[in-house]
Amino acid sequence: MEHFGLTHILYEPDKYNPDTLDLLVDEEAREYWLNTCEKLVEKYVNFALANTEDPTVEIRALKFKTCYVEALKELRVNPLAHGQLTIRLLLDINETCLRSQGFFDLWKQQKKYENDGALAALSSRLAEIDALTDDRQRWMELCRGVLAGNMFDWGAQAVTDILDCGLYEALEKIQKRPWLFDGLDKWLEKLEKTIHHCAAVFVDNSGVDIVLGILPFVRALLLRGTSVILCANEWPALNDVTNVELEELLQRASIICPVLSAALATGDLVVRSSGQRGPCLDLRTISVGLCTEMKVRGVDLIVLEGMGRALHTNLNARLAVDSLKLAVVKNAWLAQRLGGPLFSVIFIYEEKPSQS
Repeated sequence: MEHFGLTHILYEPDKYNPDTLDLLVDEEAREYWLNTCEKLVEKYVNFALANTEDPTVEIRALKFKTCYVEALKELRVNPLAHGQLTIRLLLDINETCLRSQGFFDLWKQQKKYENDGALAALSSRLAEIDALTDDRQRWMELCRGVLAGNMFDWGAQAVTDILDCGLYEALEKIQKRPWLFDGLDKWLEKLEKTIHHCAAVFVDNSGVDIVLGILPFVRALLLRGTSVILCANEWPALNDVTNVELEELLQRASIICPVLSAALATGDLVVRSSGQRGPCLDLRTISVGLCTEMKVRGVDLIVLEGMGRALHTNLNARLAVDSLKLAVVKNAWLAQRLGGPLFSVIFIYEEKPSQS
């Protein structure tokens, strides 16, 4: 059964498969990801113990660990135990186990701390971008900013040690051009020829990512006359920003930036829930309301940001409109599998398929 309205988002919706890797047929990938998820459990437990004051935290953290480790064991024996085995499923089971033990938003305080820090730096970042008078150079910096911002991801093993750094350290760490997937020139050429009517941007992490990466990018789209729908998770997962948190963040950012303030007032900038409960994106499960709004507003650009939305899922998805898929590969195994080094850049710009 075709999801209502998906024809506006997906080219050939009946052929859409969100998941990039099939862990059922790919044994090497299956072994790697099951082991990786098992190692990550300890990190989650330690994080819960350090960030939760409730006296029951130890017993709940232990129960969470048992819940997830048992699920992974079951998948080793029977990979089809929970349906199609994918990275998306492994991450979703992790969230389910956390919630079952009352860890509904483990990163809540961390997200708040990172958002506050990033907002304090927003004004100077915008001034820095505005100082670049060459349009092409400015867009290159905006795109690099989105990629550097995407380094701030609590779900990635390779990143934990740099999370205390800021945007400028991250800008130094990302791959130098040419990138692993480098569609930047193609995107810059498109900007010279076209002003998109409305962009739907599926966002990723709190803090530096959303505030110093995405918001300057969105502001630049608004200044061109493109209206923007920011699509964020419905439920907390990792340090991903939720739609409720993003509403509040935008109110605070609009005090700093008149462009955002004006766009919020006119409805040219809105926040919507993507309907997702985990860190990946299955476009078949976004709400009918969002699908309808994308159609009514005439969305002609979709931006998918982050590993969960543009790499673990949707890397191979063909969209019905112009699309950008942006992420930094923060996993050494996956980077190698894709043929690049750690912190390789995915910058894919695909034009709307021509209707045959």
